[in-house]
Amino acid sequence: MDNTKIVQKPQTQFESKLAQEDYNINVAFYVHLKEYNNTVRDELEKRLGEVFLFSKGVEWKFDSFGIEKTGSRGKQILGYFIFRTANITDLQKLFIKEFGDYKNALKITCSVAEYKKIDEKFFEVKL
Repeated sequence: MDNTKIVQKPQTQFESKLAQEDYNINVAFYVHLKEYNNTVRDELEKRLGEVFLFSKGVEWKFDSFGIEKTGSRGKQILGYFIFRTANITDLQKLFIKEFGDYKNALKITCSVAEYKKIDEKFFEVKL
């Protein structure tokens, strides 16, 4: 027996908090690494912390961070950072400023993906 009721609009204050924005822009930065060792993750996280520290005036949200080793998407090791923002230019400038001198980087590539909400429904699963 299905005991979930699916609705088109949020019915409660909590469901309203879950609502996704109509438009969402993800900006992914890929740091192509020369090498990977035990200190690389810490170095990248430290630099990411510096991006956070100097990000005043840039409206964005941090989404995820990780390292992809050789073979998962190509021949290079990638450190990746994904943000959500509408202010792409300022985030790019900030990222390049904080990562431009990183000696372990071969290059930095970036992708920008824009998503538009087509439909959204809400339901609660009774336990």
